[in-house]
Amino acid sequence: MSKMISVQFKNGEKKQYHNGVSLLQVSAERQVQYETPIVAAKVNNDIKDLQFKLETDCLVEFFDLKTDLGNKVYQRSLTFVLIIAAKTLFPKGEVTVEHSLSKGLYCELHIGRKITPDDISRLQAEMSKVIEEKRPILLKSVPIAEGTRLFAEAGQAEKARHLKQMKRERIRVYYCGDVYGYFYGMMAPNTSYTPVFSLQYYEPGFILRFPQASEPEKLPVFAEQRKLADIFLEAERWGSILQCDYVATLNEYVERKEIADIIRVAEALHEKKIAQIADFVAQHSNEARVILVAGPSSSGKTTFAQRLNIQLRVNGVRPVPISLDDYFVNRDSTPVDENGTPDFEAIEAIDLKLFNEHLGRILKGEAVEVPFYNFKTGKREFNGHMIQIEKGQPLIIEGIHGLNERLTQVVPREQKIKIYISALTQLSIDSHNRIPTTDTRLIRRIVRDSEFRGHDAITTLAMWASVRRGEEKNIFPYQEEADIMFNSALIYELGILKKYAEPLLADVTSDKEEYSEARRLLNFLNYFRSIPDEDVPPNSILREFIGQSCFYK
Repeated sequence: MSKMISVQFKNGEKKQYHNGVSLLQVSAERQVQYETPIVAAKVNNDIKDLQFKLETDCLVEFFDLKTDLGNKVYQRSLTFVLIIAAKTLFPKGEVTVEHSLSKGLYCELHIGRKITPDDISRLQAEMSKVIEEKRPILLKSVPIAEGTRLFAEAGQAEKARHLKQMKRERIRVYYCGDVYGYFYGMMAPNTSYTPVFSLQYYEPGFILRFPQASEPEKLPVFAEQRKLADIFLEAERWGSILQCDYVATLNEYVERKEIADIIRVAEALHEKKIAQIADFVAQHSNEARVILVAGPSSSGKTTFAQRLNIQLRVNGVRPVPISLDDYFVNRDSTPVDENGTPDFEAIEAIDLKLFNEHLGRILKGEAVEVPFYNFKTGKREFNGHMIQIEKGQPLIIEGIHGLNERLTQVVPREQKIKIYISALTQLSIDSHNRIPTTDTRLIRRIVRDSEFRGHDAITTLAMWASVRRGEEKNIFPYQEEADIMFNSALIYELGILKKYAEPLLADVTSDKEEYSEARRLLNFLNYFRSIPDEDVPPNSILREFIGQSCFYK
């Protein structure tokens, strides 16, 4: 008779099970407590596939489609369904997952000719068939040599090269019939878990659309993001210039000691783009009174604004900065979110009335005493700091609300240039596993918070969900309002950040709720070879996070 084990659930309940029971079996009886299908679990704070078998006493927490983790499993499983359907219709073709776009994934189908809307309609119909058939998705652990051979024989050279570089004995491969894949994360137990989706033709590829965690039963309204799509195309061109599309290629540059040249070219691409933006601003200097720089957390806004300032001076334009932080309302007046927690990222956390009053007066040429926000006392102070501009001097305003017209409502739209900045990585793990931009920014923030704010990784990870909610509410809806977009990602940066982030993440112990996310990021960083940072120039955006920037003393 098999040994019994004790399983404790998140709500405090405990139950005895036979040793070797799978999470899928346990989830079947717990499903009545969830509104949507359970697709993943944490065992002692470590994320596990539902096929995982329990062999010791443990704490189990299940995740359904209404959670961020569950939504990621949905996206990944749906992508696998797409690959399966494409393999059936176009046996010699290949699907590549390029980047996120319009609350979906922009993908391309390579079949030796230009794809048509009819191709996409057929592909969607085949995906629906795969989903209806409830085909099992099975996880197998195979020796890494076998996995490398499988993908090499399947013509997926970048996956084979990537696996060769991994210092592991075995890898996890998912199978669905005769189709298999290596994925960065967990899958659903079978194809029926992903019924809500659509494919939208989007030349030269298509967008794989899926529900959001907030409403897993329906697709979100489609919102065109043509400007963001263009900046991703630019990122693709930058990757081609650097001849570095995948992590395996980046690692090869490191191994051949050629990475310093990649760093120099990547930084030159940034400098050229910033100079072009400065040229645009200078050409509109007669009408442009305010330059607004906005972007999500850890996008490099501060360094970008400094470098733009220098390039504008090269053009004979002398901008004057205003800090939005100094216009925070007193802390006891900060708005609260739905949980009653102070919401420092809400636009109402800024004294809009005072800010616009000062903005209007400054633009009229008046000398204005601007406040200083004392973060220790949580109050604004006035200590004699005056701002006055001359004719032709624009103001540079940097902050998350820069694209929102409410921030600068006293200034006519034609007198503003809005710049959106984010880290939109050009690099992918392989053709089916992109690097989420949020992962790059999170790793940047973990390193920066440790280097400059005295925060450990647990603190940063614990607040990240709140930061992301603020971005979804206050930044992303306004992206397409930007006149210019700047991609602050550097193709080599994760190799640099690795040595800073790994010890911080390794300090997160298994008794902490943030452990699973720390483990996931550690596994992700394990894909990269470490890159020495002596070749990173002092004006690099990356220096904002790792230190020794020429802009900060």
